[in-house]
Amino acid sequence: MTEDASALIDPAARPSGDGCVECLAADGWWFHLRRCAACGHIGCCDSSPSQHARRHAEETGHLVIASFEPDEEWLWSFGEGDFIDGPRLVPPQHHPVDQPTPGPAGRVPDDWQRHLH
Repeated sequence: MTEDASALIDPAARPSGDGCVECLAADGWWFHLRRCAACGHIGCCDSSPSQHARRHAEETGHLVIASFEPDEEWLWSFGEGDFIDGPRLVPPQHHPVDQPTPGPAGRVPDDWQRHLH
């Protein structure tokens, strides 16, 4: 990990919730979830219709995200355009395992695959 990327990670920043902040507020839905490594903001991935994790990074300069999916442990730097090494973030490491993917339950359209990027 570069020195610049490590400065963008706060291992103590707790996740903002169990789902994409913006999608939940707007009755939207997501494919996969991403966690900002700087502040804990939970946003939806680049494959999701609204791509809120990337938008959060662009608006805040918080350029490192972690997966917020079960059985995935990785960090990605938008600035470097690649996976990076870094410290383990405080729990929880992923959304609740009973939460569906895509989610949230009841909001995902039947033709959800057609809406992915």
